Amino acid sequence: WTPESPKCAETAATIRAVLASEHPDLAILTGDVVTDDPALKGWVDVVNIFNETQTPFVVTMGNHDAEYMTRDDIYDFLLKSPYYVGAKGPADIMGCGNCVIPVYGSQRKGTVEALLYCLDSNDYQPNKLYGAYDWIHFNQIEWYRRQSAGFTVANGGKPVPALAFFHIPLIEYNEIRSDGKTYGNDKEGGVAAANINSGMFSSFLDMKDVMGVFVGHDHDNDYAVMWKGILLAYGRFTGGNTEYNHLPNGARIIVLDEGARTFTSWIRQKEGAVSLNCMKTSLNLIHG
Repeated sequence: WTPESPKCAETAATIRAVLASEHPDLAILTGDVVTDDPALKGWVDVVNIFNETQTPFVVTMGNHDAEYMTRDDIYDFLLKSPYYVGAKGPADIMGCGNCVIPVYGSQRKGTVEALLYCLDSNDYQPNKLYGAYDWIHFNQIEWYRRQSAGFTVANGGKPVPALAFFHIPLIEYNEIRSDGKTYGNDKEGGVAAANINSGMFSSFLDMKDVMGVFVGHDHDNDYAVMWKGILLAYGRFTGGNTEYNHLPNGARIIVLDEGARTFTSWIRQKEGAVSLNCMKTSLNLIHG
């Protein structure tokens, strides 16, 4: 979102069209939301879409958001919205907006049936030996593991089905490009991950709760693939203000199955059309 740009109208129309078509219980914005000044005006405009449509939403930080407004100020503003369901997150770990959102059952109202982990993948780090971008740091991973373990204990020792959302892809996204089993578009020409394996993916495997990981960052990728039992997926680029974007604007839709460790996912484009390539393969994206 580049405030004052006429292309913001296209972005708003895309978001509103997806919300009107899908009526989601929650919208997750996976970073690089407002990418120019005046940033506060941009955040006001974006948040007003969700306020007006009365749609619960949450934001994870991208690498560009904090270039124009501090993370603290962004979340202080977001938390003023009655529809913002995230949190600023613990002050003693890296990043901002780290939180876990419980999803309660429709039949058993007080029972946590699923978890949504929202993490700050941070932005840049000074040593280019490790790549241009930062990663999810160990104290964030440690925090996730504590949360996961606590919910598992409360669930009688059985991990609660979970999804994870953040901006910069894990280094494992580089591995799946050569797997030959990706569904969707791989037009970026690569994966802009850090050249560091932080251990986040192995912690997801270890804790046995996360079924799928969803990221943004790479504008021309929207592919998804099962990798070692976890779905690694991109969303679909939604904005109109960028130097490159060759896919129709849209969003990734995720439907969790209550009472099961399964979910379905597809892409909805702004014109209202569902990406048939992803929809046809949605049954293959189920994590059993």
